[in-house]
Amino acid sequence: MSEEKLTFKKKFLFGLSAFPDQLTYQIFQFLIFTFYFTVIEIPLTLMIITYVLWGIWNAINDPMLGALSERTKHRGKLGKRKFYLLISIIPLCIMVVLMFYVPFTSSDKMLEFIYFLSTIVIFEFFYTMFDVNVNALFPEMFPNMKQRASTNLIIKALTVVGLILSSLIPMIFITDLVPETAAIPVAKNEYFIMAIVVAAFTLLISIPFLLKGIEEKVEKAEDFEKRPSFFQSMKITLTNKTFVKFVVANTAVWYCFSILPMIIPIYAKYVIGGSLFAGGGSLIVGISLMLAFIIAALVMPIHKKLGFKYGMRKAFMITLGIWICTLFPFLFITGEAFQIAFILLIALQGFPLSGALFYVDILHADVIDEDAVKFGVKRSASFYGINAFIHRISIILVILTIGLMFGNIGWDKQFIPLPADPGLVILGLKAIMVIFPSIALVIGLLAMKYYGLHGERLERIREELKKI
Repeated sequence: MSEEKLTFKKKFLFGLSAFPDQLTYQIFQFLIFTFYFTVIEIPLTLMIITYVLWGIWNAINDPMLGALSERTKHRGKLGKRKFYLLISIIPLCIMVVLMFYVPFTSSDKMLEFIYFLSTIVIFEFFYTMFDVNVNALFPEMFPNMKQRASTNLIIKALTVVGLILSSLIPMIFITDLVPETAAIPVAKNEYFIMAIVVAAFTLLISIPFLLKGIEEKVEKAEDFEKRPSFFQSMKITLTNKTFVKFVVANTAVWYCFSILPMIIPIYAKYVIGGSLFAGGGSLIVGISLMLAFIIAALVMPIHKKLGFKYGMRKAFMITLGIWICTLFPFLFITGEAFQIAFILLIALQGFPLSGALFYVDILHADVIDEDAVKFGVKRSASFYGINAFIHRISIILVILTIGLMFGNIGWDKQFIPLPADPGLVILGLKAIMVIFPSIALVIGLLAMKYYGLHGERLERIREELKKI
């Protein structure tokens, strides 16, 4: 795709992929744990088992779908990436609804556990089918740095709009994110209505992207033969040291992406509390997250400038350092006197969130380019599949973190709306909110310190890529 043909319309239509990609997954990350733990009241042990089994499934699901996409031949107007996008979108929307519809009574905990595990596994299958192929299209449709940066700016801006919707829609339809026992039947119905709205919007906004936002080149037979099998994909990607370092940093970021929205509703109620957070605080939590996402959208051009000035790697490292600094104040706020401070601190998360979203895709595309120079073909889906496999393991780390802390603050068996030791609950929630994410981000910083694809080496790769 030449620079002359890369119009705003084409970038925008491709950017619409951010809605089905991010809106569905953010709703999943933000609400699924809170819903099944505090509303459905599944015991903590079964919650941990569910997430661990789901994480193991991802270890198979993500690279499998990546390799499957690579080994699929071009299907005329359906392409190869587009084919999988088309067949995944409707099942993805259906699973968003089914995850928040539990057709069992509260006494059937094993049935609820099986249902929970089944729905998130099927959801993950279709989400990954969509996500891997969208991400594989990015370096293939936008082959140079200038195109990627300008397109990624639009993609991430629309991603942030999707994130805003992921906080706004629950705020409109759900009265209590963490309801008292008497309000659970109402909460179940509200979560279900919210899921229907999210699914309907996702399907609607996907139509122009799927019809007009995808341009695939017809793949030559000799290029197709260069594409690896499933096990070759594993070997190629996992022996690429640059890729492994990138994935470690990306996993650290995804650990934070997963654990923070998961814990914010419970943190708001039990650490801050007060009149603004009465009844679960869905309104104020929603507003806080929405402010963070608005800031993320507004500062995206700043991250683009930082990336071009310092290089994407160094700008990404600066962002991770700033993220640690914005988390630490959460250690020092407790009680309703800090309600406004909580809202402002959540809003500040928008700056590092924006940077993490912006730099990761460009850095990953650079890794794919280096591999293409070496082997003569872009194996985008293989890299995105293995990347997803590794960084989704972060969710196992997240649930083990939560299980460890909840098991030591009185929620070792199940959620108790009135914990026996409120002070211990506060300490545990602060550790989950600050200490563990900060450790992850330090690991991410160390990985990027030894990430060698920058400077002259990266420029050489870009020059070589033009010859392919």
